[in-house]
Amino acid sequence: MRLARDAERVDSGAATATSHTRADYCNEQLVHRNRLPARSFFLPDNYVLLNGLWKFNYAATPLHAPQISAAGLQAAEWSEIEVPGHWQLQGHGIPQYTNVKYPFPVVPPFVPTENPTGTYRRSFNVPNAWSNDTQLRLRFDGVDSAFHLFVNEQEIGYSKGSRNPAEFDISAVIKRSAENEVVVRVYRWSDGSYIEDQDQWWLSGIFRDVHLLAFPAVNRIEDYFIKTTLDEYYEDATLRLTVKLSLERSCGLDIRISNEEEDELVQESHQVSGSDFHWEDFFEEVELWTAESPCLFTLKITLRDTEVGKELQTITQRFGFRQVEVKEGNLMVNGRAILLKGVNRHDHHPLFGRAVPLSFIKQDLLLMKQHNINALRCSHYPSHPRLYDLCDEIGLWVLDEADLECHGFYEAIARPLDIPEDMDYDKRKALTFAQAAKFTSDNPSWREAYIDRMKQLVERDKNHPSVIIWSLGNEAFYGDNHRAMYDFAKAYDPSRPVHYEGDTKALSADMFSYMYPNLTQLKEYAMSEGDNFLKPIILCEYGHAMGNGPGALEEYQEVFRNHRRLQGGFVWEWANHGLWKCDKASGKSYYAYGGDFGDVPNDGSFVIDGLCFSNHTPTPGLEELKKVFEPVHVELEGHILLITNRYDFAETRHLVVFWKISQLSYSPGAQEVLLNSSWISLQDIQPSETRRFPLSRFRGSYGSTLECWLTVSVRLNEFTPWAEAGHEVAWSQHRLDSASDIYLELDASNSSCTVTESDLSYVIDGQDFSVEIDKVFGSFSRWTIKGNDILTAPLRLSAWRAATDNDGAHDAQQWQRWGLDVLETQIRSTSVDTTNSDYVQVTMESYISPPILAWGFNTTTTYRIASTGSISISIHAQPMGAAPNTLPRIGLEGRISKRISEASWFGRGPGESYADKKASQKIGIYARHITDMHTTYEIPQENGSRADTRWVCLTDGQGAGIAAKMYVPEDDKSKMALFHFSTQHYDAADLQKAAHPCDLVAREDVVVRFDAEHAGVGTGACGPRILEEYEVSCGEKRFGLMLEPYQQRFRASVQREGSLW
Repeated sequence: MRLARDAERVDSGAATATSHTRADYCNEQLVHRNRLPARSFFLPDNYVLLNGLWKFNYAATPLHAPQISAAGLQAAEWSEIEVPGHWQLQGHGIPQYTNVKYPFPVVPPFVPTENPTGTYRRSFNVPNAWSNDTQLRLRFDGVDSAFHLFVNEQEIGYSKGSRNPAEFDISAVIKRSAENEVVVRVYRWSDGSYIEDQDQWWLSGIFRDVHLLAFPAVNRIEDYFIKTTLDEYYEDATLRLTVKLSLERSCGLDIRISNEEEDELVQESHQVSGSDFHWEDFFEEVELWTAESPCLFTLKITLRDTEVGKELQTITQRFGFRQVEVKEGNLMVNGRAILLKGVNRHDHHPLFGRAVPLSFIKQDLLLMKQHNINALRCSHYPSHPRLYDLCDEIGLWVLDEADLECHGFYEAIARPLDIPEDMDYDKRKALTFAQAAKFTSDNPSWREAYIDRMKQLVERDKNHPSVIIWSLGNEAFYGDNHRAMYDFAKAYDPSRPVHYEGDTKALSADMFSYMYPNLTQLKEYAMSEGDNFLKPIILCEYGHAMGNGPGALEEYQEVFRNHRRLQGGFVWEWANHGLWKCDKASGKSYYAYGGDFGDVPNDGSFVIDGLCFSNHTPTPGLEELKKVFEPVHVELEGHILLITNRYDFAETRHLVVFWKISQLSYSPGAQEVLLNSSWISLQDIQPSETRRFPLSRFRGSYGSTLECWLTVSVRLNEFTPWAEAGHEVAWSQHRLDSASDIYLELDASNSSCTVTESDLSYVIDGQDFSVEIDKVFGSFSRWTIKGNDILTAPLRLSAWRAATDNDGAHDAQQWQRWGLDVLETQIRSTSVDTTNSDYVQVTMESYISPPILAWGFNTTTTYRIASTGSISISIHAQPMGAAPNTLPRIGLEGRISKRISEASWFGRGPGESYADKKASQKIGIYARHITDMHTTYEIPQENGSRADTRWVCLTDGQGAGIAAKMYVPEDDKSKMALFHFSTQHYDAADLQKAAHPCDLVAREDVVVRFDAEHAGVGTGACGPRILEEYEVSCGEKRFGLMLEPYQQRFRASVQREGSLW
């Protein structure tokens, strides 16, 4: 790959091509040419949206792009392209995904000669209604990665900074009464690409809105800055307004401020001249803006020509009164420390990439609010400008981040040093980060490029109350250029603190920030300075949500709650970045990730790491996060509910509590019995306050075969802009009966069984059933009930699961290294005992082990077959030799008849649950079709397990099938135990080998697992692996499974949220 060192043709706006000059797109010191100063986002009264179909030419290099002349444009070949959009998603080139590594040689500021170039072209007319006395501008809100602009064949300017706006004055070349033509030449790579390495698809083109704007030509408002401060009691407010003006003579300036009820609070007129107008006013006991109560006011600024009595320009801006500060070591808003319950969000759409429709963005934000998320980090660049209006309106704290990341320099340094990825992160940093910073972050040649990106961020978004923190970027190491960015931000806008995780000593940051610490590290950070600290700690990234995860979210939240210095953080990340691909060759369609487009190099599936699927619908991980982030906490003390308000500001008058008491039976197939229910008005519980609410007495007996549960649901009692009345914001469950040991027994009958022994098996026949135990492999190989075969593959001891994304980083390779996916059985002895009149007992002694290695389980399996057809299988497994430390799971696995189509169970549901990811699933009785028990992760992996199960029934369409419970053998007793189960049409091997869901071929029969233990899921793909308390140790195991024929007495129905209230 050659590097573009020389300039392109003169018509591009670059210098002439000599050996001593560089193209604009290889010049880090040229931030722009003729771009207007950055300003707040607002549209003037007159504008035309130029989105839609443009003509498009795709060239392999800038030198192959059309010449900007009548002849050159006429000679070129043109297709059509949609703006906003990316050319790779419209048939030109391919998308490419990398997380860290650069997809081009690392020689900043130079980029490859093979630099695909898209030339956009369209015509437009200036509306006849517009005055000739106007300044006309073209505004581009996002172009990746750099571009030259031409109007009517005249070069206007040049800009870089993909996620930042660029605005140009085109008045001098416009034809007011004739057709005009705009041409935009866009370069895939520029020197700016080195500092836009942001863990996302490399996609090019005009991907945000394009506007033709009309401003007053002579006297106009250029910009404005709203600042609010509060008094020492955080009750009264001062509003300071700075209006930046471009005036040739004195004009009138009207200021109007009204509240949400449209009551006018301020109505003033001033005569203004010069470049800046400063105004302030005092507001007593004003209602403040917070993410929990987003009270907005409306400011209207009108500029008037007082000589002719003409209104020149009007700007309307919604704003809020609030004050952000770091005080007493805490990040405070309006005098109170806040807890950030946040997520990282990239701009992403599965069809359009970063050209995200506003309606799609709004749905993202509503979904966040509905899942108790209160904070948003715009990772790792300024988002669509309208996003901030929505955050102001519905209430979200925003950490707004500069368009800056150069993580790829790490690879350029680390690879030659042969630094292993499993080396301690702090050691890797010490070896590489200072050298990596020398490329750009600590290189004075890049200073203006860095400062420009900070200016663009601050200027565009400065008037939004939701923006409470500025960020200098992400994973760009640390250097003098960051200090320059910080100095600009603090000088221009001292009202907001500044964040930057790469500044590990917080020299140029107002808080300490970390990524993916484990819980021990996090506690150490929190306590390192005792309670005498000056700066808070946030986690800008934690809880990596890749695939089946994240686990242990509640453990992090508990640490946040227990340490004043810890003020929460932002889970990584909001949504998968899959791009929908229809493969014509294979006929398959799927959400693609790195490598699926033939893109090399790539970072594979690491882009599929969100709380939402690529279509931005919730994953089970988002449901878990909602539970962990609940703003109301409920405990039970006797017959008293203790309800704690965990909001930072809001009282609870907008909430109502519903409660119910239910009986749940251990009898398979039973339904929930509602004993009592009522509701409670929460009134005004203050933040951090706990109130006591007595429950009414209820009638009902518990019994030894029942569990009695109190379920409390906290719901909105009124409509909000983000959810309907009745939306559940929190819930809790409390077991009311005293848990006692329950012992299981095989059902007996007066009928008897016959045993037929051969060299290969034992066959036990009884009334309406037949069971076969394989003597060769020691497995439960056949079970027939009323002539119907239940098993289609033997039920065997198993310890493997298809690797989750989180397993893959740490555990899966070790588990495979220990051969847990290829265990084999060697039978040592078999025996049959028919002396008991109630059952036949078959005992197998076996050694279960992998090939190659010298370890395994000495296993005793005891089968008891009752004359009713019920079966108990008791396992005693003792590891021998140099065994692994942990297992993914331990239980029995097999396959059952395709006739089985439904599952009903008593346990957690209705969704999947794992040891460290089950808080979001309520205890209850549920029913689902087998096909709905599978979670379709975009990378197939372990899924669909249900934890804390008491019983499960697997039935056909007529309600006939089997019921299962698990137990712990105690002497000759069987103590009922909670267990995990899963049922789906794929086994671990099917899931393991599939790259996408479309690669899975559903088996006709049903794969079933009954697990005594199943490990958690953790966040090991990028962060801590499974916590020790959620591991399955490879030690001695004793457990049992009890199976019985089952005929449903009534049709179970799927329990849905709120169905019993």
